[in-house]
Amino acid sequence: MQKPVGSLFAPYDPQYDPVTDEGPGINRDYAPTYWIGTAGTPPADDGPIQGDVDCDVAIIGSGYTGLSAAIHLAREHGIKATVLEANRVAWGCSTRNGGQAQISSGRLKRSQWIERWGIDVARRMHAEIAEAFDLFRDLVKDIDCEAQDGGHLYIAHKPSVMPALEKESALLNDTFGYASRILSRDEVHADFVADREAAGAMYEPDGMGIHAAKLAFGYHKLARSLGAKIHTASPVQSWETRGGVHHLHTPGGTVRARAVGLATAGYTSPDLNKLTRHRLMPILSNSVVTRPLSDAEIEACGFKARFPLTDTRTLRHYYRFMPDGRFQIGSRSAITGRDAPNAKHLDVLIDGMKRKFPALDGVQLDYSWWGWVDVSHDMMPRIFQPDREQSIFYAMGYGGNGVMYSAQAGRRMAQMIAGSGKEPDLPIFTSPLPHHGLLTPFRRLGQRMMYRWYQFNDEKR
Repeated sequence: MQKPVGSLFAPYDPQYDPVTDEGPGINRDYAPTYWIGTAGTPPADDGPIQGDVDCDVAIIGSGYTGLSAAIHLAREHGIKATVLEANRVAWGCSTRNGGQAQISSGRLKRSQWIERWGIDVARRMHAEIAEAFDLFRDLVKDIDCEAQDGGHLYIAHKPSVMPALEKESALLNDTFGYASRILSRDEVHADFVADREAAGAMYEPDGMGIHAAKLAFGYHKLARSLGAKIHTASPVQSWETRGGVHHLHTPGGTVRARAVGLATAGYTSPDLNKLTRHRLMPILSNSVVTRPLSDAEIEACGFKARFPLTDTRTLRHYYRFMPDGRFQIGSRSAITGRDAPNAKHLDVLIDGMKRKFPALDGVQLDYSWWGWVDVSHDMMPRIFQPDREQSIFYAMGYGGNGVMYSAQAGRRMAQMIAGSGKEPDLPIFTSPLPHHGLLTPFRRLGQRMMYRWYQFNDEKR
């Protein structure tokens, strides 16, 4: 691993791969995202671990989940956590996402919840997600993160998917009492956005765009104000448990903790702990942000909606008009970290943008980046204690829908760590992240074939 030199940061590694690399590095600089480029100076932290430290709770990972856990451990349970971060604050998913909060968690729809668990469990899952959005709104209202509240539009990218959207909307209304509604192509274009691909859409009342890094930095400031310690440049390089105490060895010293919460998401190293090894399938997602658009370009694209937009592709596009007049869009990317910088993946994303908004053909891109998404093998997250004999907990597996639900997941993990017993009796809290059977590197062979199949189906008319 590369070690920091003095106060300098180790360089950003565009080819980092959590499946094959030893670890995320030490004190690496941020990915060159729009969020980092416009968030200002990151807030002060507690620096690297220096010497041996004893604490009640250690949280590994300083992203949304880990910071939420630290906030709620302090607020609700009087526990001041020690947060360990390998690189810089919120270095991973939390500063590389699309900044979109939706009323979802994982990649399954409500109808798929019913197929998997039945109506009763699905209704209670919906109540959990609705409570999560309320918590998220409550946290965000006190953080200057450029929040754009107002809903979410799930846009049909071709006419043949409209019947499925109509069925899902009816289910949301009739079974869950959730007031979604179906919009025609003309309504989408007149009132929301002139996406040329749109055949219609489903509107959900809950959705919010946020500035990803400003949100993370706001969580960070709140956690530290409540007494949490946040140590950067402190990766856990080895881990022993003796007499019920976890010895987390970092470059600067050992942290001895009575309980450990894992919040490393798509950047979870297979060597971190056997309880999380090969329990996630890290997936790369590309994102770009344009220069500020002209009034003529904004009018041509019909950007009236100021909240998240998502299309119905399996390899979906997520996009929105930004508060500063830019346009952001993201979608799937390479299979491996080594291939991530390949320009062909950027070209695919640009082509998708042009199909939706021809007026943006040739527009200057001011920011382009990619990041790893933590997809579980059954497409749903877990907040869980995988071994009742060990005080180890994890919260991860959001599948690209973690911006909102990570706040609640951190709170639920804090409840588990504190032993409050307040988490609901739901599968995401009572079962571990599934193990697919194959080691994750071998699953990538199947991923290549599935991507081709998904793309064929997505573009078939």
